[in-house]
Amino acid sequence: MDVSIIIVNYNTLSTTAACIDRIVEATLGVKFEIIIFDNASTDGSREHFSADRRVSYIYHHENIGFGRANNLALERARGRNILFLNPDTLLVNDAVSILSHYLDRNADVAVVGGDLFDERMQPALSFRRLRPSIWWELSLLLWQLPQRLCFPRSWYFNRTIRPIDVGYITGADLMARRADLLAAKGFAPEFFMYYEDTDLCHRLNKTGRIVALPDAQIQHLEGGSFDTHGINPRRVLLTEQGRHIYYQRNHSPRHHSIANRIYMLTLRLHGAIHRLLRHHTRAADYALRLKIVKDLQRSIQSAR
Repeated sequence: MDVSIIIVNYNTLSTTAACIDRIVEATLGVKFEIIIFDNASTDGSREHFSADRRVSYIYHHENIGFGRANNLALERARGRNILFLNPDTLLVNDAVSILSHYLDRNADVAVVGGDLFDERMQPALSFRRLRPSIWWELSLLLWQLPQRLCFPRSWYFNRTIRPIDVGYITGADLMARRADLLAAKGFAPEFFMYYEDTDLCHRLNKTGRIVALPDAQIQHLEGGSFDTHGINPRRVLLTEQGRHIYYQRNHSPRHHSIANRIYMLTLRLHGAIHRLLRHHTRAADYALRLKIVKDLQRSIQSAR
C-alpha cells in the first residue's frame, strides 16, 4: 500500500462524502486506502460511511479532537505514506500521487503538502514560512510585512513553480512517512484542535525538511465542523489554547512570556484600529482573544 488517506469527520457528512468521491476519481498514480475516523457524529455519518465499501470506517463514542483521532486512525493505516486530509477538501488534480512520489524520491524531506485554494479557487493558507516564536509575533504585529517582503510570492501559498522549504504545512493536507510518524508518536495529545499540525512539523523537522509542493493542488472549502459566520467563541478558545500549548511545549517560559506580551500588544493595537474602522466583528474577535490570552497567562503565573 502506497498511501493511507486519513480523514477525521465530525458532523460533516456531505463534505466528507464529496471529499471521498473526488479522491476516488482523481487518485490514479498510487495504491491507496481511505480511513474515516468519526468523532461521534450525529448527522447520519455513521450509517452512511459504515456502508461505504470504499473506506475503512472507525466510529468513536466521543469527540476526542483532531490530533488524537488521527493518531488512532494511524494505528490502522497500512500505507507507506500517510496523508492527513481535511473533510472539507476537494482534490483539484492527482495531488495524492504527486505528494507521495515526491516524498519517495526525496529522503531528506519529512513532511510535504500542496497548494490550497478557497471555494472561489483563490490562493488560501497552505503553510507558513515561520513557526510560532518571538519573530512570528513581531511579524504578526506588523501585519506580516516582514514575511510579505522576504517572501513576496510564497509567504503562505507557493506561487512559484518549485518546491520550497517552509516552517509548517497546514493539517488540511499534510503528508509524512508512516515510519516517521510512528517514531514521533503522531500528534501531541495535549492539543484538541489547532497548532497540532505546527507542533508535529516542528518535531518532524528534526529528521527532515518541510516542503510546500505547488504541483499538488487541493481546494479547501473551510466550513467543516464550525459555523464560519460571525464569531465562534469555541473556535477562538481552541485556537488560543492550541497556541498556548505550542509555546509551552516548544519554547522556554521566558520566550513564551515575551511572545505573549507582543501578541497582546498586537491584539490591542489591531483591535483598536478595527474599532475605529467600525469593523465590529473583527474588533470583538480581538477583544475575546485578548481576554483568553490574559486568562492563560494568569494560569502560567499561578502555576509557578
